[in-house]
Amino acid sequence: MSWRADILTLFPEAFPGPLGLSLAGRGLNDGKWALAATDIRGFALDRHRSVDDTPAGGGAGMVMRADVLARAIDAIAPEGDPRPRLLMSPRGVPLTQQAVRALAAGPGVVVVCGRFEGVDQRVIEARALQEVSIGDYVLSGGEIAAMALLDACVRLIPGVMGNAESGTEESFSSGLLEYPQYTRPQLFEGRGIPEVVTSGDHAKVAAWRKAEAERLTKARRPDLFAAYVAGNA
Repeated sequence: MSWRADILTLFPEAFPGPLGLSLAGRGLNDGKWALAATDIRGFALDRHRSVDDTPAGGGAGMVMRADVLARAIDAIAPEGDPRPRLLMSPRGVPLTQQAVRALAAGPGVVVVCGRFEGVDQRVIEARALQEVSIGDYVLSGGEIAAMALLDACVRLIPGVMGNAESGTEESFSSGLLEYPQYTRPQLFEGRGIPEVVTSGDHAKVAAWRKAEAERLTKARRPDLFAAYVAGNA
């Protein structure tokens, strides 16, 4: 059985979007993973297909209703479905490469894309939704965040990524950001490729790459570098 992603959204037409292109799209067409997007409005309880209402206690905007969303979740991922239920939310736990690897190794995911001011807390608790964030900023909805999460997972599914080794030498795989990459031409606008990279000495190349990865991580992500140092102490 292939890795399967079910998306609950108000905009099912947004999918597969970029996920239908390149390696992810090829893997989708080849059956290495599966994707289905379901319209939450199809589970509305009234003829107007209402999915939101005004926030209890007052305030701006609207809130997604618990009853409508619960019906959608129960239809797509009934009790016994082993896949984690995720809610893309700016207040969620930050998505990390470690978390992505764990998700990719499982049977798939059920992803709820929030809209408006948020989702009724009661359905989050009642359906055990795990809130996940892709960064410290706010999007108009969860669809773009869901695509980012799925892309990160799908590329790790066996047979999807062209070179299996590509996933072992990239940012976050060893707790560091990735080292600089180069290719032809040898000279670009007066800038050459570092001699060590083209030296043919694999040990020196590996040492240079590690040093560059450490340098970049220390400068750009001191939080990651501190964790890396602590882990290698």
